[in-house]
Amino acid sequence: MSEEILNIPLSFVVVTVSLLGLLLGSFANVIIWRLPREESIVKPRSHCTKCQKVVRWFDNVPVISWILLKGRCRYCKLKISWKYPLVESLMAVLFGLIFYYYQWSWTTLELLIFAFGLVTVSFIDFDHMILPDEFTLSGIVIGLLGSFLNPQRHFLSSLAGVFLGGGFLWAIAVIYFAMRKQEGMGGGDIKLLAWIGAVLGWESIPFVILVSSLLGSLVGMTYVFRGGAGLKASIPFGPYLALAALIYIFGGQSIGNWYLNLFLPQLLPTN
Repeated sequence: MSEEILNIPLSFVVVTVSLLGLLLGSFANVIIWRLPREESIVKPRSHCTKCQKVVRWFDNVPVISWILLKGRCRYCKLKISWKYPLVESLMAVLFGLIFYYYQWSWTTLELLIFAFGLVTVSFIDFDHMILPDEFTLSGIVIGLLGSFLNPQRHFLSSLAGVFLGGGFLWAIAVIYFAMRKQEGMGGGDIKLLAWIGAVLGWESIPFVILVSSLLGSLVGMTYVFRGGAGLKASIPFGPYLALAALIYIFGGQSIGNWYLNLFLPQLLPTN
């Protein structure tokens, strides 16, 4: 990598990458709305779902336009969900943090793509209780390919992550169905954890399973105690898997490796 690029101030690059995340967050909102409805994510241009007016460029500036319009359509005053600026802001923060932590590397590029996918599928799961194959299956392929090309990763760890992640949730789903005669784990969750394993390696799987289960349980119990849902209410698990994977990226890796080292030290690679 050229010296000129490496000498660019880190703060400037972090801000630039964050702005890129902000723009891609706007595109993620298009995908979140259109993909589950089987609509094209390319055309037509962004428009109000009520009055069908095309959103002009000055009303489509991430976060800022939503604030200036007070969260409503300029023409018909339809309320615009707070999820739009949330997705854009979240993407910007994640992009900036990823570059700050990993800086100029192949891993950074992989994690930026990964974060974009995780945020997008999480909000789709929240809204529709589905995790699109367009992301999960292609994510597995891209994760495996990245581990083959990235000298900072190991292909066998990535491959093992696919089988361990997907296999674990698949086994849970089979056991649950055998005991309760109903589905308790969606196929999308199985593919999502396999995708996580493909990108982060098999070492991440125990940590992601533990943390996502704790997060999901806490949220589920909150719903129960507040009377918002019964014990049998369906709760999307994908967002908690995604959040656990992000925690692993930002420091959870050392915790996960410490935990594995207590029980299976011989399986961890030595540097």
